[in-house]
Amino acid sequence: MIPSNPYLSLSPRVREALEAGRPVIALESTIISHGMPYPQNVETALACEKCARDNGAEPATIAILGGKLCAGLTEDQIDHLGREGTRVTKASRRDLPILCARGMDGATTVAATMIVAAMAGIRVFATGGIGGVHRGAEKTMDISADLQELAHTPVAVVCAGAKAILDLKLTLEYLETLGVPVLGYGTQELPCFYTPHSGLKVDYRVDTPKELAAILRAQRALGFQGGMLITNPIPEEYAMPKDVIDGAIEQALREADQQGVHGKEITPFLLARVCELTGGDSLESNIHLVLNNVALASRIAAAL
Repeated sequence: MIPSNPYLSLSPRVREALEAGRPVIALESTIISHGMPYPQNVETALACEKCARDNGAEPATIAILGGKLCAGLTEDQIDHLGREGTRVTKASRRDLPILCARGMDGATTVAATMIVAAMAGIRVFATGGIGGVHRGAEKTMDISADLQELAHTPVAVVCAGAKAILDLKLTLEYLETLGVPVLGYGTQELPCFYTPHSGLKVDYRVDTPKELAAILRAQRALGFQGGMLITNPIPEEYAMPKDVIDGAIEQALREADQQGVHGKEITPFLLARVCELTGGDSLESNIHLVLNNVALASRIAAAL
């Protein structure tokens, strides 16, 4: 039974799928408004929805529209978010009450998408990369709310690792402290977003969607309230050379520091600058890794 909430709005297709017990996966909307330029952002969002359906799951793209927590968007609504871009509020946990009360729009981060998915009873969520511990966090304390959300919201997040602009080692340490399982799909190595290799180990390797579904069922049966991170390496044919992407990230980080970019503006700035510095290659890799994650998430949801 779908929980009743005055702020939650399900699209007819998502509601029908949930009520019938068919597979549903959540998709975020920050990638539309803050993660990519128009029109690639809209094209990618629609391609993700098609990919989910091709792999047996109904997509529930999540956003805040007119103060409603929407799970499942129309093409017009997706296009609206894409055209508005960064004018739409980038919404995490702290923003939801304000946007709902004021009847505003918001593009949901990983954390906010998890919250709405859990409200709707959606157990699997596909994204590009999660937020994490930023480089230099020992001075700035810049740690994404995504990590805390993974600790206490019961949604499995399928991603290509944490975003490569972050401190991946500290991100893993923080997730361990929070008790969040970090699994590698077909790998024992944490994927590094644009590349499959980081040199860091995940907690466990899992090789099939069926086993991932079994682990999720066990987590719920044990009474654990938190989520789970399922890392899925970008296919090698779409990966970027590590030296190229590392060089672009280092330059983008220096420029962000020089320009005083910080807080929730830092990630969109860095991703956009890395895209410019790589001549658009990072955007192409980003699109392919997201689609790869959507396909896996759909197969996990089907196995559940």
